[in-house]
Amino acid sequence: MPDFLPDLPVILAFALAAFLLAVTPGPDMALFVSRTMNWGRSHGFATVLGALTGIAVHTMLVAFGISVLIVTAPTAFWVLKIVGALYLVWLAIQAVRAGGGILVSKSGGRQPSWRQSYLTGLGINLTNPKVALFFVTFLPQFVSADDPAASAKLLFLGVEFVAVSLPVVIAVVLFAEWLTRTLREKQWVGKALNWSFAAVFMAFAATILFAEGRK
Repeated sequence: MPDFLPDLPVILAFALAAFLLAVTPGPDMALFVSRTMNWGRSHGFATVLGALTGIAVHTMLVAFGISVLIVTAPTAFWVLKIVGALYLVWLAIQAVRAGGGILVSKSGGRQPSWRQSYLTGLGINLTNPKVALFFVTFLPQFVSADDPAASAKLLFLGVEFVAVSLPVVIAVVLFAEWLTRTLREKQWVGKALNWSFAAVFMAFAATILFAEGRK
């Protein structure tokens, strides 16, 4: 067996953990749905690609030990959490603001480019402290610190995480596209979804900020 391959029980256990994280609702999933309902499947997939790129960045940081600095330097991690919370607040404002690019109802809105959708997905992933914590604290549990192939195995697990998550997020985008076609004539539903997306983003931002305030 190649050195970069973890043992089969480790691969299966991590696949289960990755699947559970992928199906857990969060700001990234809300963003995939809202972009798809606003601007179509291509923008949903562009946002997904941005988020998956963020996962690749997190994996590389963990594999080469750079992310440990975030844990060992509380100020740096605090800044990451605050930036993430503020980014979610900004997304919440966009969800209920005409022309913001996240509205389900597109009247008066300006369609973003695929690059903008990609960067939005990348940004929400990189500034999400829960994702950073998962990769910094959870991912290393599946390798031994004294394993000479630890970095290669971490990279393999990062690729596995993407492989497990991909079918889930593709299904989310396709479902959002179907939902858009089904509800296209019901404007009140679009407005309700706008506010629902805003509530999701604000709830996650509040969780981050209040957690910091209690420390």
